[in-house]
This record gives sequence, structure tokens and C-alpha cells, in this order.
Amino acid sequence: NFDLPFCCFLRFADLKEGDVVRHDGKRSDGYLEHIFKHAAKELFGMDVKEITYKALKNKDFQEVTLEKDGETVLRFAAAYGFRNIQNMVLKLKKGKFLYHFVEVLACPGGCLNGKGQAQTEDGKADRALLAQMEELYTAIPVRLPETNLQVQRMYQDWLEGMDSKKVQDTLHTTYSAVNQSTSSLDIKW
Repeated sequence: NFDLPFCCFLRFADLKEGDVVRHDGKRSDGYLEHIFKHAAKELFGMDVKEITYKALKNKDFQEVTLEKDGETVLRFAAAYGFRNIQNMVLKLKKGKFLYHFVEVLACPGGCLNGKGQAQTEDGKADRALLAQMEELYTAIPVRLPETNLQVQRMYQDWLEGMDSKKVQDTLHTTYSAVNQSTSSLDIKW
């Protein structure tokens, strides 16, 4: 088990049009690629340049692994869409989901394919527009959160330095097993 800082806060009032940047990764989805590369470097001293996704049951349920000395040391998954999320929860309950990190997005195909995006008149995803949005997204320059001046200022001014107790208390978390609840509000998947 390990914990990682969540360093994505920005002071948007200070941003100008040319300051728009994106996180590492090919799509607008979450931070799986950035966190994977950061974990590989921080935990195992490995500089990962390219990530290879392995589709498991479908293109919206994929896995990324890191091997060191023939042993898998990191195992991340991306589960997009409710069907994949349900399958993931079932496997978690059975103890058969052995991932260090899971990125979960409700929209099949990721964020750009969400219901808030442009659709054709019959309510289906506009594939041409989706491809155009992905192309525009990848044209935005990548800037790692740790090199962002606003993030550095936040660590210095608000969080009292990179290794402060306030950083640990505010930005880090650990996970442990949760006892089964008998509440009638529990969701049964």
C-alpha cells in the first residue's frame, strides 16, 4: 500500500488563455497515467515514458502494469461505464480485484464521450466531433502538476512546504477495509 499527494489545485483567477495545460496522458480522462508514472519513479526509481494499456473484457476496462525484475510491482486499472464499475465492485467484494489504483469514470469511452458532450440529433455520440475534441485536447501542452507555479505557490503559502504535516493531513490518504453495513440504503450490485 502507498499514498500519493493530490496536487491538482489551481488558482483559476491567475490563469490566462495561453496558460491552459493538460495532465499527462492521451485523453481527457483522469490522472491514471500521471499517477502511474509518478508512482513508478517515486516507489521504484523507474522512469516510465510510455504506458501500454491492455484491454481486458472490453475497451472500457483496461489494465496497466509495471514489472521490475520479472515481478509485477504496480497494477492499475481504468473502468469506464457503469457495467464495468459494477463488475469491478463485484470483484472487489470477492477479493479478486488486485489493483493498487483504479480510475473509475461513469461515461463509457471516458470524459469526452459523456452525456454533457455534443450528440447527433438522435441522441447518439457524434464520433466525428469526439475525434475532433480528442485531437484538440492532445494539442494542449502537458505540464506536470509538480512543475506548475500555482501548485508550487500553494504548497509554499498554504501547505507550509512539501513535507509538512499539513500536506500529510490534507493531501494524503490511506485505505482500509470497511466493515459491512446493515443499512437498508446499501446498494446491492
